[in-house]
Amino acid sequence: MLMRRRADPSLAGIRRFAVEFLLFGIKEARACLFAGLFFVSIFLMPRAGLLGIPRYDLLLIIAVSIQAWMIWTKLETLDELKAICLFHVVGFVLEAFKTSGAIQSWSYPDFAYTKLLGVPLFSGFMYAAVGSYIIQAWRILDVRIEHHPPYWMATLVALAIYLNFFTHHYIGDYRWYLAALAIGLYARATVIFRPYDRDRRMPMLLAFVLIGFFIWLAENISTFFAVWHYPNQLGAWSTVHLGKWSSWTLLVIMTFTIVASLKHIRRTIHIPN
Repeated sequence: MLMRRRADPSLAGIRRFAVEFLLFGIKEARACLFAGLFFVSIFLMPRAGLLGIPRYDLLLIIAVSIQAWMIWTKLETLDELKAICLFHVVGFVLEAFKTSGAIQSWSYPDFAYTKLLGVPLFSGFMYAAVGSYIIQAWRILDVRIEHHPPYWMATLVALAIYLNFFTHHYIGDYRWYLAALAIGLYARATVIFRPYDRDRRMPMLLAFVLIGFFIWLAENISTFFAVWHYPNQLGAWSTVHLGKWSSWTLLVIMTFTIVASLKHIRRTIHIPN
């Protein structure tokens, strides 16, 4: 039911819209399987942990178990696992820098045995969850890309985005210049996806912004449950600054570039000559 279906000419008007909208929601939920299970675990886990095991350590055990189950059931391939491991590395390096004593952009206040450089190892799965979603959505929604920019250009922009997360503490924040560059680069790029039996289209930039928005919402929920804190949330919880939406959108662009390097996904990407 979730994969490609034959055209159904009997569906039209509001009935077609309702069916496609419903199936799109179901497929999106299925694509969020890892992220959904992981973040539900975050929200349900008592802050004090369970059975004497600290919360962050339990979350690492749960995340590894979910990932192993997805590989065992072939919901993800070993090739896709390599990309997800890369997200872990990219995420951990960023976390270690941002939580360091010199920067302190945010902090993980609770004790854990599986902390390294002040960063609980489960945190890498929050970045991997974004990559897992994109990989799963690509397969389930039969995603294809038209007018994708040359890979070398996309890679350079992705590297610049990642480096800016570090360098803006020293030489200024150039995210809006990078955003303008990304807009020019992906202006013609179109996402083609199949909710039911017909292809639908969406500007790729809109897809980036929407994914970034939902990550920003998840971040608000996570900080509400004190998984981590920003400096302005130490006394009392407040919403995460709206500017983080732009940061997450740029991070999604970087994540997409990594996913696009997978061999089976490159076959569905069209780069104009």
